[in-house]
Amino acid sequence: MSEIQTTVHHHPGDEAVWALEHGRQYDPFAVLGPHAAEGGMIVRAFRPGAESADVIDASGKVLARLEAIGHGDLHSGFVPGLAQGDAYRLRYHHKGVDWEEEDVYRFGQILGAHDAYYLSQGVHNRLYEAFGAHPFEMEGVKGVKFVVLAPDAQRVSVVGHFNGWDGRRHVMRFRHDCGAWEIFIPGIAKGEVYKFEVIGIRGDMQPTKQDPVGFFHEQAPSTASIVSGLVEHDWKDDEFRAQGPDWQDAGKPVSIYEVHLGSWRRGDWNAMLDYDQIAGQLVPYIKDMGFTHVEFLPVSEHPFYGSWGYQPIGLFAPSSRYGTPEGFARLVDALHQEGIGVIVDWVPGHFPTDVHGLARFDGTALYEHPDPRRGFHQDWNTLIYDYGRTEIRNFLFSNALYWLDRFHIDALRVDAVASMLYLDYSRKHGEWEPNIFGGRENLEAIAFLKETNERVGGLYPAASTHAEESTSFPNVSRPTYAGGLGFHFKWNMGWMHDTLHFMQEDPINRRYHLHHMTFGMVYAYSENFILPLSHDEVVYGKGSILNKMPGDHWQKFANLRAYYAFMWTHPGKKLLFMGGEFGQSAEWNHDQSLDWHLLEYPEHRGVQRLIRDLNTMYREIPALHQLDCDPAGFEWIDTQNAEQTVLSYLRKDRDGRSVVVVCNFTPLVRENYRVGVPHEGFWAERLNTDAEIYAGSNVGNMGGAEAEDVSANGREWSVSLTLPPLATVVLVAEEKPTAAVTPLPAAVLM
Repeated sequence: MSEIQTTVHHHPGDEAVWALEHGRQYDPFAVLGPHAAEGGMIVRAFRPGAESADVIDASGKVLARLEAIGHGDLHSGFVPGLAQGDAYRLRYHHKGVDWEEEDVYRFGQILGAHDAYYLSQGVHNRLYEAFGAHPFEMEGVKGVKFVVLAPDAQRVSVVGHFNGWDGRRHVMRFRHDCGAWEIFIPGIAKGEVYKFEVIGIRGDMQPTKQDPVGFFHEQAPSTASIVSGLVEHDWKDDEFRAQGPDWQDAGKPVSIYEVHLGSWRRGDWNAMLDYDQIAGQLVPYIKDMGFTHVEFLPVSEHPFYGSWGYQPIGLFAPSSRYGTPEGFARLVDALHQEGIGVIVDWVPGHFPTDVHGLARFDGTALYEHPDPRRGFHQDWNTLIYDYGRTEIRNFLFSNALYWLDRFHIDALRVDAVASMLYLDYSRKHGEWEPNIFGGRENLEAIAFLKETNERVGGLYPAASTHAEESTSFPNVSRPTYAGGLGFHFKWNMGWMHDTLHFMQEDPINRRYHLHHMTFGMVYAYSENFILPLSHDEVVYGKGSILNKMPGDHWQKFANLRAYYAFMWTHPGKKLLFMGGEFGQSAEWNHDQSLDWHLLEYPEHRGVQRLIRDLNTMYREIPALHQLDCDPAGFEWIDTQNAEQTVLSYLRKDRDGRSVVVVCNFTPLVRENYRVGVPHEGFWAERLNTDAEIYAGSNVGNMGGAEAEDVSANGREWSVSLTLPPLATVVLVAEEKPTAAVTPLPAAVLM
């Protein structure tokens, strides 16, 4: 409350009246609302359009008539007997019409001392519980509380249909202790459309802003936020979540199906499906195909659909293109109830310049780094967060925690990590500034990534983080206490580029490029790797994975099947973009559904069945996943047969059981091809990509081969095989050996 005033002198002064009428009042609570006076309270209310105003009690009794001041929009008067903290309402009159409203400025502070302190220190893990727009009941009155960060703004207001988009009506209170603005607005509820009107540090009006911590937003081209509050859902995934870290560790099978929600399937007339419609089709499909996880391209709200979510503005809001936040929660819950983990792409590396978003939010470079050498991405024409600013680091890591907390997300795949790590990323000489040690590393971004991973691990030990990092930056997937960045897994971009380069070669030339298929094992255990065939490989003129394969129609499919089996038996977790599992022919188009009609053709059904069987085999055979990130789980049999372009290798589990993999990357059948094996016994042909069920030519080994006491590849025992053309064969021993494998300690793996 302001200082004691008399019942006579209740005029706030010409300067204050002018500021209110012109929307330039920085501290409305100092002028409006109740103010202590001798014998009662002075009450002031600013209400454009009202001819007069009364203060009334709960029964509707008039306690005082307020006097119109200035141009008549401000009303002020003395209310005898009214004490500090007493409830009252305002009754307005205009041309014979009366209406009642609560006085916004009679309500106290919203942010508690702890919230303000934690934000000022940059350690508020649950920022989303304090900031944003939350339906709330204050002093028995229902409404919505709004809190937003804008430390350098001169004035911030909430605007919407409820106040005629008039920024003078609901000017917020500034909290000097943390740089936030807050207000409680009675009488509005969930579903209300709103934005923030901001006057910048120089007195210039900014474009109206979407809520940075808004939980729901209008669909483009509209840009307002929608009052939603934190997602409300009755979760039924306790059994799944009780598995905890067990199913997340590096020794478990991880086979990821990467999905863009807007183009996986569409409805009639190319209509987008909503979250519930997607769940009804996607969940049983992933379950049937045997993938352990689904990874969604960014679901955070993004104004430009063509960015696929990689230019998000509403980081806390699942895209309204597909429904409500509750709809997304139901989708995640449905996946969990079928035992499927959920990964979302998270984009803390940059944000778009759209004026309604984070760009120059309070008239200054608040979210972005002020130096364009560090705050602007030349490649994408986007802005880069200021990782050295306390409040912005807090904003970002609390967003990561939000998806794990409120939507039960199991893992975050962090986009474009390389662009965050290096100050000279995609910059020429003279376009970047070295760090304080003269190096090219972005020390603030590195510290932010470490802190985020530590907080994820500390608060959600069952969750994991995956880095899309395209350079050789060391120890990305090693713990921070061991000098790493703290990610659990890293995408193996080098493996993907090398092997696709090999597969695109005509088989007659592959003898000169076999090293592209083997080089990945030189560094395979430097990180905990995921092998990705992602959306990035099927856009911008690159064609589909199928059409990267050389040869005629039959050879394209044979090459693809052989390559997929090589991938699924190679050390590393697996990721495949949607459509790849049935040999999508066309390049991915985000504006339409995948070409599901291709499953009418046997060769496409064959690829789909192969992926299903590969997932089953990968899960069921420990040798194919248990030591994915441990050198004890892999051994070459033969890498030297470049002339015939045949590769062979072993995968092993912790008990010493082995799987033999032989890849023939030429279209020739190779009879009596001898391969060294670890021990005697019958080696069953568990999978053959040339089998008739996969639309292959059905060349094989009649179920397997008996090991013979004939040395080959430096081994005492060997099998004689018929190698199908352009095919991968997987052999599993029916007899269990006795020698166990000693894996590396878990601390080394993680």
